[in-house]
Amino acid sequence: MPALPPPPPDREGVAAWVGTHLGSLTLEGGPGPAHASPVRGGQSAADAALAALDLTGYATRRSEVLPLERRGATRLSPYIRHGLLPLPRVWAAAAGAPARDRAKFRDELLWQEYARHLYARLGRATAQPLRFAPPVPAQPWPREPWPQEMACVAATTQELHEEGWLVNQTRMWLASQYSVRAGADWREGAAEMYRHLLDGSPAANRLGWQWAVGTGTGKVYGFSRWQVEKRAPGLCASCALRRACPVQEWPEAEAGPRVEPPEGLAGGPTDAAGPRRPEVTGEPDAVWLTAESLADTDPALAAHPGVPAVFVFDAPLLARLRLSGKRLVFLAEALAELGCEVRLGDPVEELAGRRLAVTHAPVPGFARRAARLDVVARHPWPWLRRPGSGSLRSFSAWSRWAR
Repeated sequence: MPALPPPPPDREGVAAWVGTHLGSLTLEGGPGPAHASPVRGGQSAADAALAALDLTGYATRRSEVLPLERRGATRLSPYIRHGLLPLPRVWAAAAGAPARDRAKFRDELLWQEYARHLYARLGRATAQPLRFAPPVPAQPWPREPWPQEMACVAATTQELHEEGWLVNQTRMWLASQYSVRAGADWREGAAEMYRHLLDGSPAANRLGWQWAVGTGTGKVYGFSRWQVEKRAPGLCASCALRRACPVQEWPEAEAGPRVEPPEGLAGGPTDAAGPRRPEVTGEPDAVWLTAESLADTDPALAAHPGVPAVFVFDAPLLARLRLSGKRLVFLAEALAELGCEVRLGDPVEELAGRRLAVTHAPVPGFARRAARLDVVARHPWPWLRRPGSGSLRSFSAWSRWAR
């Protein structure tokens, strides 16, 4: 298929571009302008967000929900997810923060790296319970898993749908409410959240849900009213169910029994780690950019100046995932700044016949596609901690050998 016209530089133009060229593949469907999140995409926005990073008080305020000015979360995660801010760069930016805040923030970066290690080794098996069966509620839940008459759920899901971003605290609220309290399939809830989150990835999103519902740790996160009153004071007072709160008490649910873990969880090689140094067998005529690495400092892009770059919106994948249009607006804004060629279709078909340079991406889909393409220069992924063969049973087990 011919290349798409390049995304325009302005936000309204990008939203219209996504609606025109990708709208039929989005969750919302239709050719009209896609909804854009307040969180802008692109390297300029990523650099500005990192330059404004102030971690003072982060350890205390990262879990605050309301009022908005009390929040300590950084909102860097969408840029980290798409490689606009590689983890080593963000790690270095935290160097001057107060010691307690720096330590807590860097622990969160390590959690992101742990999620990537887990996904690189297990791939689709991260959709299986890692160590324990899902919880079974002690009492049947008579409402929808995310009932909109609950002010806390309504406010949180509205933010998810409108902005495509949530603080970690409300992500845990939604996950616990969906599966621990309501007993719905955690994988379906994770998929719904993934469709909207600008930082959505199978790695971090699934791991977060497995932690919250206890399939990863054996301990469930129990969402109840006291957390709302602590983290979002005043929200309960506006709730229609404030005198009959269905989450007044801690949920009577525990993680299920132990299950057989996915192969490789206890240890084993990580083939998806990629090369330690560039592997070059020829001269590329194009740099293949992936959704994992869209920085203007992408290693393959930086190593081959003057070689045109190309990005392919994976039409079969998008048709299956049905992501919200705001996620595609975020990506298109990054592509507009890069000024690269943009295509739509099956990446293997669209890139066939080209000699490619690419930055290795630690996801199974990349490996499958790269094996069918003429990759003549593969560049290392910028790991914060390079994957090894140690146990991934838990974050603490991983931390002992990965630090």
